[in-house]
Amino acid sequence: MSVWDDLVGQERVVEQLRAASDGGVPAHAWLFTGPPGSGRTTAARAFAAALQCTEVPRGCGHCAACHQVLQGTHADVEVVRPAGLSYGVRETRALVLRAASSPAGGRWQIVLFEDADRATEAAANALLKAIEEPPARTLWLLCTPSPEDLLVTIRSRCRLATLRTPPVEAIARMLVQREGADPQAAETAARAAQGHISRARELATDAEARARRGEVLGLPRRMTGVGPAVMAAERLVKSAEADARAHTEALDETETSALRQALGESAKGRMPRGTAGAIKELEDRQKSRATRLKRDSLDRALLDLASYYRDVLALQLGAGGALVNTDLAAELRGAAGDGTPEATLRRLDAIMECRERLGQNVNPLLAVEAMTVALTTAGRR
Repeated sequence: MSVWDDLVGQERVVEQLRAASDGGVPAHAWLFTGPPGSGRTTAARAFAAALQCTEVPRGCGHCAACHQVLQGTHADVEVVRPAGLSYGVRETRALVLRAASSPAGGRWQIVLFEDADRATEAAANALLKAIEEPPARTLWLLCTPSPEDLLVTIRSRCRLATLRTPPVEAIARMLVQREGADPQAAETAARAAQGHISRARELATDAEARARRGEVLGLPRRMTGVGPAVMAAERLVKSAEADARAHTEALDETETSALRQALGESAKGRMPRGTAGAIKELEDRQKSRATRLKRDSLDRALLDLASYYRDVLALQLGAGGALVNTDLAAELRGAAGDGTPEATLRRLDAIMECRERLGQNVNPLLAVEAMTVALTTAGRR
């Protein structure tokens, strides 16, 4: 076992990071890029563990330093996870200040910034200044889907580690070995996840996740007119809201209770004067996080829906390669025979346009309704 074991299908990146951690002084800033679910954060965390490792070769996976980094408890590894839709300049300046301190006991002071592309322009400029003039023992590990998601002045100062979409076979093998999944179910989940490791693990181990995906993939056969299309949009948005609530309700309650106790809540539930602002700030962060999770849930659903029409188009064009949704092969062949490639392309365009609108903060229900109606009417042109 080593810290690199959780990087699925990323042999080239592992070799690059292993060499850097085993060498002398590594580059002071690294940019981990790759498609969603490819393991950007996993790679950055493994690299941080190897850099703090007390054994040789670095990254043993069993020393105290490796264990602490992988568990998120190492004093000299700061992990930043933007809770909301963006990461502001105030938080960035506080982060830069913490990063400037000397290591408490580790070899390096490391900042691992997940979703660094969510930094606002002002926050990115504050981050740039810290990366331009880093303390001698401070390292920055930034994670984004693409190098273009960051300012060119930031990415030009970073060493690039590019992850690829993991092969289906590698993901399926991981699900069998790590999760005890049935080989056939593991391959089905790996194909359905389209290279997203966490999504594949969820589909292989969570019956509710499989049911939600099945609900989404059932939309094309249920949308027989404009009325059913509007109803389908409402169900899709409500499902995303329920999914977000399931992930946030318990966490929100724990955070709120901890803050109220820290601020001096009385036995009768009364709060001291001057604490309303802190509670309101926490509530705002929680609302922002819920909005992001709802959007992420909707986006996953849209990608699943796009995979359906991708398979239909592949069959219509006679393209080679395996289907994403192998369990729906008969239905997909029927849909391919009933339509035209032009109509299928219009449907894929409608899904991608909906994703863009959601990214621009368009009302989710309106954006999804426009998409489902377009899916229904695409074949009539």
